[in-house]
This record gives sequence, structure tokens and C-alpha cells, in this order.
Amino acid sequence: MAAGESGGLGGQGGTSGIWRAVDASANRATEALRVLEDAVRFGLDDEHLTRLAKDLRHDLTAELARHGLWRRTAARDVIGDVGVGIEAGAGLSRGGLADLVAANAARAAQALRSLQECVAVVAPEAVGGFESIRYRVYTLERAAVSAVRASDRLAGVSLCVLVDGGHEPAAFVRLVESLVEAGVRMFQIRDKSLPLAVLAERVRTALAIVRRSGDADRPIVVVNDRVDVAAAVSADGAHVGADDLPVPLTRRVVGPDRLVGRTAHDVAEARAAVVDGADYLGIGPCFPSPTKAFSEHAPPAFLRTVCGEISLPTFAIGGITAERLEPLVALGVKRVAVASAVTRAADPPRAARGLIDALARLTATVRPVP
Repeated sequence: MAAGESGGLGGQGGTSGIWRAVDASANRATEALRVLEDAVRFGLDDEHLTRLAKDLRHDLTAELARHGLWRRTAARDVIGDVGVGIEAGAGLSRGGLADLVAANAARAAQALRSLQECVAVVAPEAVGGFESIRYRVYTLERAAVSAVRASDRLAGVSLCVLVDGGHEPAAFVRLVESLVEAGVRMFQIRDKSLPLAVLAERVRTALAIVRRSGDADRPIVVVNDRVDVAAAVSADGAHVGADDLPVPLTRRVVGPDRLVGRTAHDVAEARAAVVDGADYLGIGPCFPSPTKAFSEHAPPAFLRTVCGEISLPTFAIGGITAERLEPLVALGVKRVAVASAVTRAADPPRAARGLIDALARLTATVRPVP
């Protein structure tokens, strides 16, 4: 049956009311997507998510122009709408940007579901298009809310220190304690050479050290690669690379409250990590490193693009030293993750403090080059 047959505007079979419902739902969905686009554009300054939101809005407009759905406007009857005068109860709060995103994602998803159901009566061939857009709204919501919450949680973090487990527990304790006192706000524990049980014990030790103060704003401890260890010892999160467990599966293991970091070696990987729900990125490698060999290094254009278009907290990685910070900040880098520049320094706390202070000074004085 074609959309214009029993799907006409006459009252036969109640299709006039169906067309009015299609029209109302189309308007609600379009309005909500516009708010989502404005939220990620102006609230997050996130070019990547803005592009995804704009694509959603344009694709919805295209769907509404197909399958004879232009008929909905002819059925519009604002004066005769019995729902116009009904006041809604308390809706979702708007206490911040995350609430704004969640409320309008919910509004868009509900409207798109109504569109699916209603066009099944008057234009069944349009159902699939609206269903696809609805699922994309869910993905955009997750990415945007993750960006807001991760940015808040990592707001005071400019330096992440990668610490090996080492073979001497006492030396590990002294190192982590001294770095916490120096102002380090994030640690990544990594060591592929240690037995799994020993690695888990090192992570537990680091967590005990950072939790001594009892402050909610204490340093963060994440585990490199070993998602199982991160979950088992209740670390603050896990960091994975391209050859590790994918971000969506990592999230299933560690749960919704822990951080999931992802290393990205090109723009496509960084964009995919955002959509997959990562909380922060590691981008590079930027320079040769004494702790890890790299076949090639990240070109400046890659670093500049990711820092310029993605709002997730992003750490430059690979061979970074205090002397190499200024060209990175000029590309838009505001956070770095280091290992040997701190852990192999003659005075690790002093080296860490120097990096933190240099980043603060440079990000305040060096303007990123477009």
C-alpha cells in the first residue's frame, strides 16, 4: 500500500490523527537535535561531536522529506490540539551541561520512537530510517555525557605518571608517596613483566596511598592494559590500546563509574574512541622514548587536529620531557603522560613538579597555532 492511499489525510481509519502525531513528533525530534548540537558546539566546543549532531539533524530532515511525509504539515492543527493546554509534570533537571544533553537526548529518542510507530501506519517504508537515527542519538548522548563528566573529573590533572610495578615493594611505595606529595594527580600502573598477582598488589598499594587523605578530589590510579586487574582491585579505571580489549568491552568489565582511557595513533582512532565511550585519550607517540621503541611518531597535524576538535581530556604520550613541552602546547596539548622523565630522574618529585609548573606556565602564555 502506498503512503498516499489509506495513508491520506481523511478521517478514514483515523489516519488524520496519525499524520498529526507524525508532525508533532517530527517537530519535537528536530528541536531536540538542535539543542543537542548547540550543547556540544557551545558547551563543549567539540567539533567532532558537533559534526555528528549536525549529521543527525540533517539526516532526520532528509528522512522527513521522503516517503510522502510532507503530508504531515497539511494535517497540522495547533488550535485543535487537546494536549496544548496540558501542563507537564516535573521533567528532567537542567543542573548542568550533562543534564541538558541527557534531557534533550531523551526527548529526541522518544519523538523518534513515536515517529517509528506512527509512520508504520501511513508510510511503513520510513520506519527503518527513523530507527537508525534513534540509535545514533543514543550513541551521541553517551559520547557527550562522557566528555562532560570526564572533563570535570580530570579538570585538575595535567600530568599522568606511568609507573612500573618494579621488584621492590618499598621502592614502589616511596616513589608513589613522593609523587603524590609533589602534586601528581594521576598515575597509570603498568608492568608486563610482573606476575599478575604482584601487579594487582602494586595497584592496591597505590590506591591505598592516594586514598589516605580521604579527599574526594584525590589522585587517580588507572591500570594499563589489564582491565581484569583494574576491576578486581577497584582501581579508578583502565587504559587500553589498539591491541587490547576494545573500549565498549572494557566498559562492560570496569562498569559505568570508572575511567576508560584509549591510546590513539591517528585521527580516525581518536574519533572512534569518542564514539565508543572513552573518557580520555592518549595521543602519540610524540618523540623517541627510552622506555618503549616506536616505528614512527605522531605528525604535528594529528596532534593539532585531535586537540582542536575533540573535547575529551587528551594526554600527549611518548618521550616527553620538560624541554619538549613548548612545541606540544603550541599544537594545543594541555596534558601529558610521562614515564622515564619522572621515574628515572635523579629527583622524581622535583621532575614531576617541574613538568606540572611548566605546563601551567606554557598553557597560560603559549597560544596554540591553528
